[in-house]
Amino acid sequence: MKKLIIFSLTLLAIGCTGDFEQVVDFKDVENPNLSEQSVVGQPNSASIWLSGLERQLGLVFNETLVLAELGSDNYVNTQTFFNQFMDGLEIQITDPDMRDTQRQIQRLRELAVFGLETVGPGDPNYNTEIEAEFNYFEGLAYLFSAMYFSALPQEPVGVPITATEHYQNAIVAFDAALALNAKPEYHLAKARANYYLGNKSAAVAAATQALALSGDFDRIVLFDQANGPSNTFENALYQRATFDDLQPLPTLDFLDPKYSFLSTSQDAPVHYLKAEEAYLILAEAALSDNDIVAARANMTALLDLIDTREVRTIDDSIEQRSQVDEGSRPDSDDIVVNGRAGLVLDRQSGDVDVPSVSGTSLTEADITAMQDDDAGLALLYRTRQEVFIAEGLRFVDMGVKLVIDENEILLNENINEGDLGTVPVIPSFIAAIVSDLDAINYTPGSGVATTVLDLNAILVANKTSDSVVPFE
Repeated sequence: MKKLIIFSLTLLAIGCTGDFEQVVDFKDVENPNLSEQSVVGQPNSASIWLSGLERQLGLVFNETLVLAELGSDNYVNTQTFFNQFMDGLEIQITDPDMRDTQRQIQRLRELAVFGLETVGPGDPNYNTEIEAEFNYFEGLAYLFSAMYFSALPQEPVGVPITATEHYQNAIVAFDAALALNAKPEYHLAKARANYYLGNKSAAVAAATQALALSGDFDRIVLFDQANGPSNTFENALYQRATFDDLQPLPTLDFLDPKYSFLSTSQDAPVHYLKAEEAYLILAEAALSDNDIVAARANMTALLDLIDTREVRTIDDSIEQRSQVDEGSRPDSDDIVVNGRAGLVLDRQSGDVDVPSVSGTSLTEADITAMQDDDAGLALLYRTRQEVFIAEGLRFVDMGVKLVIDENEILLNENINEGDLGTVPVIPSFIAAIVSDLDAINYTPGSGVATTVLDLNAILVANKTSDSVVPFE
């Protein structure tokens, strides 16, 4: 297919005469407001470029969050205008969302590299703080490449490199940022890369260093409601009104919608690197070392932190929890889900309180009873799911990977269909249960609901797989 396209383009080029260049000479088209000279060498251009990187990060999350959350068991997509394939993990190279997700991540990388190599050095007001941020954003691009893809090029039309290599590149970039300006989120980003690599000691060290700098840090992606980009997933969860249907598992109902309307100028932010993750990494490492005392201590610290996070009181009465048929999903606070009460909110009786940063059903009693066994590990993963809902991490914890898009395959001579990165990665124990990932059993009026699966128990049961539970 690729050869046929290249051959056709060659024939087209041969068939064109010299007059074609006179008809459309792109070399003569120049916008003086968008030229390289309008940026490079100008005072404060580095800080302006950094603002552009922050904006680009918002575009990255607008792509990754929708795909990752729909592909996880967090939400079921019954009739929304968002991706129609991911809910069933139909990951296809022809899906334009694959193209857009890949491009936004790669654009983030190229913007960061250009900032480091060109914009920063040319700015008389360039400083180490901004340089550190450029390194950090480059590291984020590698981190997201590894989290969501099994392989991606690390340069335009380059040879794809593995997720492992992207994680390693991310660590190098985060170390460069830390050498210039130590921030807790830099340490946590490094901890996350090491966590997914299974480098327990390095992940623990980085998570510990992050918390030593701040026990409650929270790095966010800002969105601009007026000028864009706005938070696409907030649109999916809250502003979509009633004409479509995106529903969380009943076990996660009390955490939805994580994002809701703020103002006409500011949209809800995404909290993407926060201290909670460091405590969870430390607790999981302690469990793998059979150190239940340390595991409980970190889970207690996590619970204490969550108690300090913002809880928003919102009117969510427009949300009918209908899934096409009115009353077909749990929608009352007296409903017991999987034997547990208090997980479902009654949105029709008044305003509801929903955590906007982190929330959990974890209790002190749960922590006290926790043991360094599979049940304890499943509890930790249930807590991870709750704390990181609508942040794109559950999909990664499931071990699923997206694919390089068709355009890249056709135009990049280093890639052919069937290569690593062009075929979706779905662990066999996930592929076998895809149809039941979001399934529930509920009879309206019964007061009882159950999820068909306990995916946390399934992940733990398969902890020896290289795809999930990285410390085992």
